[in-house]
Amino acid sequence: MARRSLTPAALHRAITWWPPYLFSGIRVLHIADDWSSARVRLRLHRFNRNYVGTHFGGSLFSMSDPFWMLLVMNRLGRDYLVWDRAAEIEFVSPGKGDVFADFKLTEHRLEEIRELTAGGDKALVWFENDVVADDGTVVARVRKQLYVRRKRDSR
Repeated sequence: MARRSLTPAALHRAITWWPPYLFSGIRVLHIADDWSSARVRLRLHRFNRNYVGTHFGGSLFSMSDPFWMLLVMNRLGRDYLVWDRAAEIEFVSPGKGDVFADFKLTEHRLEEIRELTAGGDKALVWFENDVVADDGTVVARVRKQLYVRRKRDSR
């Protein structure tokens, strides 16, 4: 695995001070040293409540937005192009307290992507994660589609 310029610890520090997260109640709790997983928390406060007092849907989506791309691009390394292509969110139940999103990228999934892109073809790959409350109740389901392709000079 080729490393990118930021380590997981450096990205964790940078994203903590990134304005869209800093002022929204979103906090990255963990990024694994090998880029295999991440955990994010969103606290409910007056800046991210909607009209009925629950988590604003945009904040629920935002807490999930960058992580699949970051994990995949850093696990695959510099020989691959990785872009967000599409996203979906399904609101399942009202979020009224802290909510969490866990992202786990398996080696099996990476091998699948490598096989799909081995000949230089693009792969459009879907990833899913739930946003859950403290008690395990699913608040939202998020799906992200990534565009992945080996760079031309790496084939």
